Amino acid sequence: MNPILTQCPVCHEPMEVTRLYCSHCDTTVEGHFSGTSNPFAALTAEQMSFVLTFVRCEGRLNRMEVEMGISYPTIRNRLFEVIRALGYEPGKDETPIRLTPEDRKRILDDLYDGKITSEQATHMLQGEG
Repeated sequence: MNPILTQCPVCHEPMEVTRLYCSHCDTTVEGHFSGTSNPFAALTAEQMSFVLTFVRCEGRLNRMEVEMGISYPTIRNRLFEVIRALGYEPGKDETPIRLTPEDRKRILDDLYDGKITSEQATHMLQGEG
């Protein structure tokens, strides 16, 4: 089954759902149906794949780095693209993350033990992941 188009492939304006069909009982319902019930319908296939990876990695960008084989800044940029596609602006409601001394020590210990890179540690210490 093909994904629902949210944008016209010709003029790029929003598409409108006007017909629903049940393949089990052969019922068809026509009308104007809102597509807002699924905000993820606006995402491209690549963005949706990114979201699924994000969920599978429990939102940990450093795990996504390893799984996707791309850099932290690239992952962060893709995340911002998804956030914008969902109609939000990244960082608009952002409140600074306050790390406890224990959190900072754990990050530095992980860096010392080679579990994370210096770039990852920097991002984590800045409250970015």
